[in-house]
Amino acid sequence: MWIRKTMLLMSLLLLMAVPQNSLAEEEFNSEIVRYPYRIPDLTVIGAPSTYSVKNNDTMLDIARRNGLGYNEMNLIYPAMDPWVPPSKKNLIVPTFWVLPPSQHEQLIINLPELRLYFFDRSSGTVQTYPIGIGDEGWESPLGSFHIVEKRPNPSWYIPTSLQAKYGMAVMPPGPENPLGEYMMKFSAGAYGVHGTAMPWGVGRLVSHGCIRCYPEHIKLLYPQVSIGTNLEIIYEPIKFGLKGGQVFVEAHPDVYRRIPDYHAFAMEKLQQYPMAQKVDQRLYWVAVSLQSGVPMNVTKASKPDFAQMMAVDVAQN
Repeated sequence: MWIRKTMLLMSLLLLMAVPQNSLAEEEFNSEIVRYPYRIPDLTVIGAPSTYSVKNNDTMLDIARRNGLGYNEMNLIYPAMDPWVPPSKKNLIVPTFWVLPPSQHEQLIINLPELRLYFFDRSSGTVQTYPIGIGDEGWESPLGSFHIVEKRPNPSWYIPTSLQAKYGMAVMPPGPENPLGEYMMKFSAGAYGVHGTAMPWGVGRLVSHGCIRCYPEHIKLLYPQVSIGTNLEIIYEPIKFGLKGGQVFVEAHPDVYRRIPDYHAFAMEKLQQYPMAQKVDQRLYWVAVSLQSGVPMNVTKASKPDFAQMMAVDVAQN
């Protein structure tokens, strides 16, 4: 764990030296994107895209511009310098996802993929946003909850264990407040879904258990989510989805290291999948091995898809 902590500290120090048109200076805007879905036969949403690296871009900039968390670009380009990616290089951007299993089809958070989904059953559409989650020792809770309170410009009531660090019991609204501009508290004690004063933390394990959204995304979510909305927080590193009769698998790392044997876990997942007979096991194990967070077509006799081409692209770079 100390290695990861050291790397995070180095990243923070490097962040201070990012060029002037970087995350800290650039204005990021977003708009609502609603993806059609239909359970059970249309559960893969979005489509992959590409991005040409601009001068002074960082991978954090690129992720944020494309509505992704840092982890989603880092998983498919782990060897690329996050602070100085090759200028003018065309990157594959994984802007598509397998929907997580949901009981209520309202708000759902899947911790291993660091992503939130907001369903609207009346229109048959879903929105999705990247998030930051609890760090080791401050893991975000699992379970079924509901939204109990909403606050714009929230004060942060600092946990007793952290008050000495911050020198106060309550932090007022402002640019230093880690809750950002909007807070949606859910029925799990002091936890909430909120914005952030540190956008670099989206796509990372950085919080004390709360769910962090980019400022531009929480502005979109906040007015849409009503008090009483059901919230499920799950832990599903391997998801199966369907689109056009094809089976897709999306595999993620075990971020909280809760799975003693990932291979055995993946085998059990496959055995439990109702359409396992359609799955090419060779392709399935490629997806499980990559853990790239990208939906991969694992249907028997399927043509090479985006995830397979992405693996080749990454191997060549």
